[in-house]
Amino acid sequence: MWSNTLCALVVASLPTLALANVFSLSDLSWTLKNANGSIVVPGSVPSQAHLDLLAAGVIEEPLLGINEYLQRWIVNDSWTYTADLTPYTQALGSNTSETTLLVFYGLDTIANITVAGHPVAWVDNQFRQYVYDVSDLIASPVAADNNLTVAFESAYFYGLNVTSMPNAEVPLTADSEYAGFRQWLRKIQSDFGWDWGPAFVPSGIFKPAYLVTLSESSTSDSAPAPNALLASTEGSVFIDQYSLEITKVGQTSIVAPDQTADWLVNVTLAVRSVVASEDPVLYVSIPELGVASAPLNLSAIPASTSEPTFVSGTFTVPEGLPERWYPYDLGTPTLYDFIVTLGLSDTARTSFTTRSGFRTIELKQLAYTQEEIDTRGITPGDQWHFEVNGQAFYTKGTNIIPFDPFYSRITSDKVRWVLESAVLSGQNMARAHSYLRVWGGGIYQPSDAVTGVYDFYSACDELGILAWSEMIFSDATYPLNDFLLVSIAPEVRENVRRINKHPSLTQWAGGNEIENIVIGINDTYANGTHYLDEYIYMFADYLYNLTYEEQTAVAYTDCSTTNGVLSLDPYVLRFENKTAGYIYGNSERYNYDASQAFNYSTYPVSRFVNEFGFHSMPSFYSWEEVLQNPEDFAFNSSVVASRDHHPAAGSLAWPNPNAPQGQGQMTMGVEYWLPTPNTTDTNQTFAQWCWSTQVFQSMNMVSEIAFYRRGAGQGENNLGALVWQLNDIWQGVSWASVEYSGRWKVLNYGMAGIFSPVVIYPFWTPENATLEVLVTSDRWETVNGTAQMTWYDWAGTPLGSTTQAFAVPTLNNSVVYQGLGLDEILPSGQAVEDVWMLLNVTADVNGRTVTNEQYFTPTSLASAKLVDPEIQVGRNADLTFTLSAQGGVAPYTWLDHPAGTVGYFVDTTSNKPSNGFYLVPGIDRSVRFVMNPALSTVLAPDPADFVVRSVWNNTHV
Repeated sequence: MWSNTLCALVVASLPTLALANVFSLSDLSWTLKNANGSIVVPGSVPSQAHLDLLAAGVIEEPLLGINEYLQRWIVNDSWTYTADLTPYTQALGSNTSETTLLVFYGLDTIANITVAGHPVAWVDNQFRQYVYDVSDLIASPVAADNNLTVAFESAYFYGLNVTSMPNAEVPLTADSEYAGFRQWLRKIQSDFGWDWGPAFVPSGIFKPAYLVTLSESSTSDSAPAPNALLASTEGSVFIDQYSLEITKVGQTSIVAPDQTADWLVNVTLAVRSVVASEDPVLYVSIPELGVASAPLNLSAIPASTSEPTFVSGTFTVPEGLPERWYPYDLGTPTLYDFIVTLGLSDTARTSFTTRSGFRTIELKQLAYTQEEIDTRGITPGDQWHFEVNGQAFYTKGTNIIPFDPFYSRITSDKVRWVLESAVLSGQNMARAHSYLRVWGGGIYQPSDAVTGVYDFYSACDELGILAWSEMIFSDATYPLNDFLLVSIAPEVRENVRRINKHPSLTQWAGGNEIENIVIGINDTYANGTHYLDEYIYMFADYLYNLTYEEQTAVAYTDCSTTNGVLSLDPYVLRFENKTAGYIYGNSERYNYDASQAFNYSTYPVSRFVNEFGFHSMPSFYSWEEVLQNPEDFAFNSSVVASRDHHPAAGSLAWPNPNAPQGQGQMTMGVEYWLPTPNTTDTNQTFAQWCWSTQVFQSMNMVSEIAFYRRGAGQGENNLGALVWQLNDIWQGVSWASVEYSGRWKVLNYGMAGIFSPVVIYPFWTPENATLEVLVTSDRWETVNGTAQMTWYDWAGTPLGSTTQAFAVPTLNNSVVYQGLGLDEILPSGQAVEDVWMLLNVTADVNGRTVTNEQYFTPTSLASAKLVDPEIQVGRNADLTFTLSAQGGVAPYTWLDHPAGTVGYFVDTTSNKPSNGFYLVPGIDRSVRFVMNPALSTVLAPDPADFVVRSVWNNTHV
């Protein structure tokens, strides 16, 4: 396995020319200047203009204070990167027979490329790679110009120019700061602003770039390169792109995999070669399995570097020989090294190693059979769930957004921490908890650091996280235009090919939330059919065909949130063609009326819920990273409110005129359900406000997750819950569970509990005073265990306990308590504000003990008669803390680690993430802080700097 460290070493070695034929453009001396030349500073690659201006001291950190507003001048300018190619040409020497390829793995976004005074190309797509043969240009510089120049046009002005064209389609969808044109640019859509992040509209050579030298003389005795790019060091061939797809024999986009069939391995190479070969041969081996293909004869490869030549070969691997790849919570994410060797002749060979796994992943979208409806009690309609290796499973996860406004400074360490935080909180999918959804308004996530700055998909493969991936179209109507379509086609093909090899890939969605937008437009506007027809062409035809022309291993759907299909062959969307009472597609929920946060009748009854969330503040510690004046440390200070982009401004008006709505929604969430923060210490009050919004967010999301998980045993057969969202892009108001620095919010611990394989949860309906306590399991086998429910008063006195054995069938629930009316439910003589219930479950899962703890309060904590908990803390040098309530019960007892540290707390007994729990007198808690040293700047924190708070501190110093 090539570790992150080894990849980093490979990248670091490139500038030294130790790899001979691959020269990193990072090794050149770059300058950056603006349009009129008034600013000239050192530049770098990979980078973006803001980052180089920051490094030169021209601007301060963009994320500080109100710099999003103050630095808008950068967006309005054009920025040119220039580097002298002399270090490369000197290394090249006088060998004019060699071919030089200029390789950009990403340019952001509208740019003219010039080499040695010769124009090379104009580019307009951030999501593509660009390769040019510049041999002749370097050999014949214009007027002794030996420079490489990449001149970036303002994406803002470009967008304004495009939309001023007489045939430009008028968008009918709302936007954030830079409004009305983003759908015309193939650029990260959230760069123009979103309701959870800033609008910096960056530009630059944002991914690694190289000069690759090819020669007709080549070697064949070197070891396989750890990356396809580095295979070019062997001489005559550049692997422009490659695809490794593993399916079952007979599997197609509409034919489900036969789990007993052999595996089919398909390798496709996009080759630029300076040597022609009439009879090239492909060899593929999997050393750990002792498997090697026979020589696979390929079509001829010409001597051509202007465009890649595509060649493919397939071979089979016997079923049962490889271990299957599973998401970590369902098995082992087994990976194998594949050695791919291209032979142009007996002596000219190019070889590299890549890593993949064997699995099938299906998205079930067609109707339930009448037998399933009759025997399982399923509500009629269509399926919408995933199966891995032939078995349905419950998808537990979150959604990810870009990790930073400036892609070039994202690190593999930061990304891996976010992914590990998903795993630690019980997720299996990333739209991530072993499931992540890669949101369609951001970027196609990279596969490795050598070509993509940081590693994402390979980390998902290793960690056992499923990744729902989306093409970059989000919350807008996208016009049909020839110049746009001609750019989109290679973008989609390149990224689908690249990501094919990753067993973590789960599906491709054409975009985010657009289907229901165009349905609404069609129902509302006189010309609405025009927009619906455009949508069908782009998302049901064009992207569909592109995707399936490049792969058949995973499903394509038109949109993240969808009403499903009428047919898969041909692919026909359902839209509003529905039968009343039936369930179709998937759904989402955003309800910002905090009074309805726990009203189950407002939750969607759905097969799969792929987005739901509520926003919260980052912690006081995150605010310390960006607030610059003491008066800013207040919940509704002008600077804090300026970093609340919900609802979005829809224009460049600053501060966001709609921020009071978002602030008010958080305020109501706290005031409805928690004691209102108000103490004599203004900083404590602000800190408690920030934390309390997180507590409410977690309470709300835990309730929804429990409800959707319960649906696995109901008529809706719900098999998926993806919380919006996992990570933060900056220090501001957002839906995230992990802050920009990597600090966990309360929600990430809440998900660690409610995403456990077996959970207990109290479903309370105050309107008719009914309480139903369920144990829910997402295991493939029947789970047996014991549930315990204990009533306490707020002084911590036990008032009665009940124990109930249970057996939960596959992906189902077991009722362990039902009560009707407060007289029956509450302990005798007690009022709702005086008592609460502790719920525990202990179960046996595959020979190991699984536990879960939840809480039930029959009224809001704002009304509860809390008692001073008098928390005492035992602090140890190994960062173990023992918490004891000497007074009353402390709801949501919380430990904060100090500034400069990144990590999480685990229970010292169970070793599970633990924070934000109810601390009960007589039941001490011992937790240990597990630090991430790669992200922490303080590696030896003082235990005295760890802060303890609870709901009691909302109103008491």
